[in-house]
Amino acid sequence: MRLLINGEEHNIDASTLEEVVSHFELEPHLVVTEIDGSIIERSNWSVTKLHDGMRIELVQFVGGG
Repeated sequence: MRLLINGEEHNIDASTLEEVVSHFELEPHLVVTEIDGSIIERSNWSVTKLHDGMRIELVQFVGGG
């Protein structure tokens, strides 16, 4: 599936938002997701179906001191 993720086009085999987060090996509890301008709650990742051409933003928080 062709998806625009963080401004870059990717062709990945994923049907849900949860699979996209897993594909990039991100820590789910540190990630905020957005699809086509709407924030998607983590509890909905597994039921959020993807479609070719969707714009997805993945933001991972990092700690520092």
